[in-house]
Amino acid sequence: MLRLKNITKWYNHEQALKNINIEIKTGRLTVLIGPSGCGKSTLLKLIMGLEYADKGTIEWDDNEVKVDSLMEKRRQIGYVIQEGGLFPHLTAEKNITLLACFLGWQKDKISNRLKILSELVQLPVDLLSKYPLQLSGGQRQRVSLTRALMLDPEILLLDEPLGALDPMVRADLQKELKTIFQRLSRTVVLVTHDMGEAAYFADEIVLMREGEIIQQGSLSDLINRPKDRFVTRFIMAQKNPLNNIVGEI
Repeated sequence: MLRLKNITKWYNHEQALKNINIEIKTGRLTVLIGPSGCGKSTLLKLIMGLEYADKGTIEWDDNEVKVDSLMEKRRQIGYVIQEGGLFPHLTAEKNITLLACFLGWQKDKISNRLKILSELVQLPVDLLSKYPLQLSGGQRQRVSLTRALMLDPEILLLDEPLGALDPMVRADLQKELKTIFQRLSRTVVLVTHDMGEAAYFADEIVLMREGEIIQQGSLSDLINRPKDRFVTRFIMAQKNPLNNIVGEI
């Protein structure tokens, strides 16, 4: 389990996160959602160790994550960002296997792992020799996800992974991602601004506003037991994508 305790983060004179306390449960899919600039991506970067809190601590299985153990922890986390974040000068295969090669994995181990993951994310073998600019947006995201899973991480972090895709590709990848998450049984934290997407994926939803957590719970909790008027306003603003889901609650 991940615990973030009293996390505060400033950028110059702007406070991005305000005394955040949150538990991310092992084996569950937690979605961070809220308006642009609410701090959800910053929170993900702190978990990944790409940013450092000005105040507060992060605990992993009751042990505080400190600077001297950060690199080891990073290797247990897979990270996917919008549009993939792939190195343009490397082929898909080189992007995926870069860290495994750096860590000295044997060629057979790398090859076997790549084969398993390519089948899992439905990444055709003939795409592995192509460069990112030769791939579609959906294909780049499959490559990015495969790269994130290469070291068999305990935690998978995804920051708006489908945000830049057209609606049809996005809908197809949503279905495939949900199947992949169910098969992996890993701890997943996903950032989105789309409540319909949050409802589709989440075991637990964390709704944020202006660097604070407004409510954490199931979709049913947010709809039927809102803790703030903002919760209802945020959901109602996205009512159409939720029509089918809300009707089932």
